[in-house]
Amino acid sequence: MASKHIFVTVGTTKFDPLISTILRPQTLRVFRSRGYGSVSVQVGNGDVELVSGTVEGINISCFRFLPSIANEINNADLVISHAGAGTCLEVLNAQKPLIAVVNSDLMDDHQAICVNFSQVNTQVELAKKLSDDGHIIFSEGPEKLAVVFQNSDFTKLTPFPPGQPQKFAEFLDNFMGFKVSTR
Repeated sequence: MASKHIFVTVGTTKFDPLISTILRPQTLRVFRSRGYGSVSVQVGNGDVELVSGTVEGINISCFRFLPSIANEINNADLVISHAGAGTCLEVLNAQKPLIAVVNSDLMDDHQAICVNFSQVNTQVELAKKLSDDGHIIFSEGPEKLAVVFQNSDFTKLTPFPPGQPQKFAEFLDNFMGFKVSTR
């Protein structure tokens, strides 16, 4: 009996193509074939109807928002997410496997920002880099998700190293010219 759980999140955005792909019977059959038995879906600001019940042997529950998605991430065996930097890092810090899916509908919105005076899609670049380094799986769009999922070996992902906030604070203090107390 399939017992693994997938959590899907789109953050605060609208990413209906991802949600629609997740809820397709063909996609659910692929999930079931890999041992997953339940999916919880955070649909954000999308227009997709909230669904609950069992489809293709997968228990589905949908919701718009929660005050925090930390419990959903921690209870998941796999997270499928938009390629938002905050979500990627939250999932990696929880040591959960992640498939980051590009939301090309937002390329002219908040996922594309100006860095070093040139337009760079930093979130997509971050997701690609994390994938290249073996920390996550990257999908160039919802239409490729089922194939990416089917062909992925989540056991080969490399754990993301924990941050070192003290070193960053020291660097920033030094850079800003603040005297650092050595108490």
